[in-house]
Order: sequence, then C-alpha cells, then structure tokens
Amino acid sequence: MNEASWAADAAGVMQLPSGRLVRGRGLRDPLPPGPLPEFGIYLQGRRPPEFDWPGEWVPWRDFRLPTDKQRFAVVLADLLERSAHQRVEIACGGGFGRTGTALACLAVLDGVPGDRAVAYVRREYRPRAVETPWQRRFVTRFG
Repeated sequence: MNEASWAADAAGVMQLPSGRLVRGRGLRDPLPPGPLPEFGIYLQGRRPPEFDWPGEWVPWRDFRLPTDKQRFAVVLADLLERSAHQRVEIACGGGFGRTGTALACLAVLDGVPGDRAVAYVRREYRPRAVETPWQRRFVTRFG
C-alpha cells in the first residue's frame, strides 16, 4: 500500500483484489473523518458542488445508469490508475446504488469476473450496494 492511501479500515474504504484502496461514500452524509481524497468521481444527475480536491462529474440520475457509458469507463479507468498513488473516492447521493455500481465496475477492471463483481462489492463495501436489476446487469456486461 502506498503512503498516500486510505487506512484499510476507514469508513467506506474497499480493497480491490490488487490491494489498491478506494473509498465509496454518500454525498448526503457528512465527510468522514481522516484525510481528504486527492481525486474523486461524483455520480449525480446534477453537477455536484466544488470540492477542495480535483474530481470528475459523471452525469448519472438516481436508480439509473450513467448517461455516457463510454466516458464513465474512461473516467473509471483513470481512477483505477490514480488509486496506485492517490487517495481516491467514488460518491453519489446515498453511496449505495450508483457508487456500488461504479465500485463493482472498478472491481471488474481490477480482475473480478463481471458475474461476481456485485457480490464482491456487497461483501467488501456495503451489503446494499448496486440497487437495481439494470445496475447489476450493467456490471456483468462491463469491460
């Protein structure tokens, strides 16, 4: 693990099979204690507020899929690369559906088979992650 990473037991932090750490969270919740992210992906129907760190907004309405799936894949691959040397996070309003779906897609990019990625994220992040049947299907077909 790199020095700029999260603590493995920090709130919302999920370890990928490669050992890289990424934090998932809900934007409606208070910012967790501890160090700030160094980069984030924000999955919202509307542009999120500005943060004190760089990030990317991916238009994505609640209970739906990303508006631009190709851009989402590019932004997610960039986040995976950054996770090797930066504290990165993925967040949506509640931190379950869109965030869970993105974390499952990230797990696919990190080597988890698509048909096992939702179960992986539910075990390693939150049991309620990835809320809808179409989000689950999106994960199985991702990558």
